[in-house]
Amino acid sequence: MGVLLLKLLNYKMGNHLNSFIQYLEFEKRFSSHTITAYRQDIRQFFDFLLNQYELENVQEVTPQQVRAWIVQLMMAQYEAKSVRRKISSLKTYFKFLQKNELLAANPTSHLILPKIKKRLPVTIRPENLEKLFSDIEFKSDWTGKRDKLILELLYSTGMRRAELLGIKISAIDFGRSVIKVTGKGNKERNIPFGKRLGNNMQSYISEINKILKENGIANDYLFLTDKFQPLYPKFVYNITKRYLGMVTGIEKRSPHVLRHSFATHLSENGADLNAIKELLGHANLAATQIYTHNSIEQLKKVYQKAHPKGSGKK
Repeated sequence: MGVLLLKLLNYKMGNHLNSFIQYLEFEKRFSSHTITAYRQDIRQFFDFLLNQYELENVQEVTPQQVRAWIVQLMMAQYEAKSVRRKISSLKTYFKFLQKNELLAANPTSHLILPKIKKRLPVTIRPENLEKLFSDIEFKSDWTGKRDKLILELLYSTGMRRAELLGIKISAIDFGRSVIKVTGKGNKERNIPFGKRLGNNMQSYISEINKILKENGIANDYLFLTDKFQPLYPKFVYNITKRYLGMVTGIEKRSPHVLRHSFATHLSENGADLNAIKELLGHANLAATQIYTHNSIEQLKKVYQKAHPKGSGKK
């Protein structure tokens, strides 16, 4: 198939895609990251249809063709989680077309999603995190205070990395001890923080404001790079990975591990599941229930206390 014909077919297939993207952005209020993923998934599906079936009209898509794409993804070693997300993108797209009377039958309506193997969240034990904040030496300048405060906020509040990147100083209410963050779907919520974290934030803010004033820089973001630019995701990831590597040997050392640790430690200490849900900003309780698992340490304690042979005594 010629390049020009491919481009023409691709235009015909995707001529409603821009409207769909605007729907996601302005009506569904999805994050830019989610919108990008949806667009890529649908484009990937279009490419499959063009290459395999030379299909010109999205209204002609059949359930068999969608299933064929899923089979191709699985054969290409895509994880079940990724395949489910791609199917979700398609389902949302075709529902949009139906809603706007651009499609008679939805080819994804009876799709069965591949099962995801449930995994326990990767966490770091409290004693390791205590070592991180008590024993590890950070740089003595403002960048060291920034790095430590980033880690403290991620673990002490359970906020997402994207939420941390968007924190503004004006959104911190020290009187009420809460931080206003913007989560998924542009939903705002207040996250409480403790006295020690509040003192550390005030100390850091006082120092960074003084430095910014000396350099004639106006800024309201809580965190900046070494060159006084807004933080970006990889910057936070690198800080987290570097310092967590000093206190744990686990392979996964991302900001989300600190979020998992926050929720898991709350659950282990008896926190109500609904309260954890609100703190994390989850849309439904099902997403929070993963943190109700019993840790190996808890199981050992129960066994040693309750079983006749658990203590090792005769």
